[in-house]
Amino acid sequence: MTFNETLPLLVLASSLIPGLIIFTLPEDRHGLRGAFNLGGAVLKLLFIAVMLWGVLGGESYEFRLGVLPGLDLVFRADALALLFVTLSAVLWLLTTTYAIGYLEGSPHRSRFFGFFSLCVTATVGVAMAGNLFTFFVFYELLTLSTYPLVVHRGTPAALRAGGVYLAYTLTGGAVLLAGVVWLYGLLGQVEFTQGGVASALGPEYAGQLQLIFILLIAGMGVKAALVPLHGWLPRAMVAPAPVSALLHAVAVVKAGAFGIVRVVYEVFGVEFAQSLSLLAPLAVVAAITILWGSLRALYQDDLKRRLAYSTISQVSYIVLGVAMFGPVGTIGGIVHLVHQGIMKITLFFCAGNYAETLGIHKIGDMDGVGRRMPWTTVAFSIAAFGMIGLPPLAGFVSKWYLGLGALEAGMPWALAVLVASSLLNAAYFLPMLYRAWFKPRIGAWPEEHIPVTKGRETSRLLLYPPLITAAATLLAGLLAASFLSPLDWAKLVAAREYPHWVP
Repeated sequence: MTFNETLPLLVLASSLIPGLIIFTLPEDRHGLRGAFNLGGAVLKLLFIAVMLWGVLGGESYEFRLGVLPGLDLVFRADALALLFVTLSAVLWLLTTTYAIGYLEGSPHRSRFFGFFSLCVTATVGVAMAGNLFTFFVFYELLTLSTYPLVVHRGTPAALRAGGVYLAYTLTGGAVLLAGVVWLYGLLGQVEFTQGGVASALGPEYAGQLQLIFILLIAGMGVKAALVPLHGWLPRAMVAPAPVSALLHAVAVVKAGAFGIVRVVYEVFGVEFAQSLSLLAPLAVVAAITILWGSLRALYQDDLKRRLAYSTISQVSYIVLGVAMFGPVGTIGGIVHLVHQGIMKITLFFCAGNYAETLGIHKIGDMDGVGRRMPWTTVAFSIAAFGMIGLPPLAGFVSKWYLGLGALEAGMPWALAVLVASSLLNAAYFLPMLYRAWFKPRIGAWPEEHIPVTKGRETSRLLLYPPLITAAATLLAGLLAASFLSPLDWAKLVAAREYPHWVP
């Protein structure tokens, strides 16, 4: 086995092995547990950096293992996979750091961090899957590894939310499996291939392929929280803040959106999907989800539930970009895979800080919090402005390319959806910022959990991660035109899917 074949396995092992070891550690070995967590995260980033450099130089990284005749387990690091893998690895390191501070002194930390590492392993497996079978295996492993995190607190509310989560995701998995088996029955091995593989079937299979597409998108649409498959996500907000951050920015909803990208571009092929009239209905579903999520966010007083409905809206920008028949819309959707991740994880980190430090869970309790926790609120404000789409932040770059893509694709109604969504984003984020910065505090905070010493607003492990991701939100916009920015990498992906397009 060559080094290039081994490297995808090393990326998987860098979180899998620490996670398995962490399960065996006693609760009081927090230093050793943290060392395995952070060491694995750093090692994963080093392996990914090697692959990023190699892919730019024309290297290929693929591992293949025959499971059954005509059924291979394949891991491949192409440009699209590395975009998602890099995002997952960077945010895993920051979320792990945050979780160490957040869960300090709480029970069952070895169990939590063990499943936390398995969750990231499954996410990386989804990202590097080289065929539809491998994708499905790790997609379902992601469900199983995140369930213990959702129910971690063991309260009745957490157990109910976990039950709803399993009902939705396992049902979605069964629908996805039906589509996968049907397509394998027609094609044999379904490799993720530039331009897609479904077009190899003749026109007599058009009806079957349309039904298979619906099954695949519905199965992945559960995790991507497409309306009406989104009901599990707001309920899952009973989970600890690091889990919410993981669900929204790194793992579950992002895996669903990423799977839809793979199906459109590398199973069906965007041109073939367009010829089967599949993209327009997908764009309509994405648009409905964008507007519905934003409207529902307006009426939530619980901070994390408002952010959850915001996620339902924002992740569908990725799907909308994919459904636009043109490279510019593709760029907007692909780059939002990264931009939404860094903005949303910032918001959930900050929400966790408010809850753990001051007991703030409701938006109505945010009055004056900007003066009590200024740095946390600065980070929250940057991410919120990014979600609205104000320049020069990351969200503006995404929406700019999505808007241009809508015009390129002859879909002016999609541009109207983006404008309406931005106005709704402003309507539910700006009142929160007004409360935090300008409304006076009347009375005591609900509860102060972390005592303030030496002028600090919260613990360093809780404060530094959102400051770093907020800075990334700003830099992703300011440096969008630079080499190896998320936008530059999204253009590389778009150029592969539209080979005749000149950036």
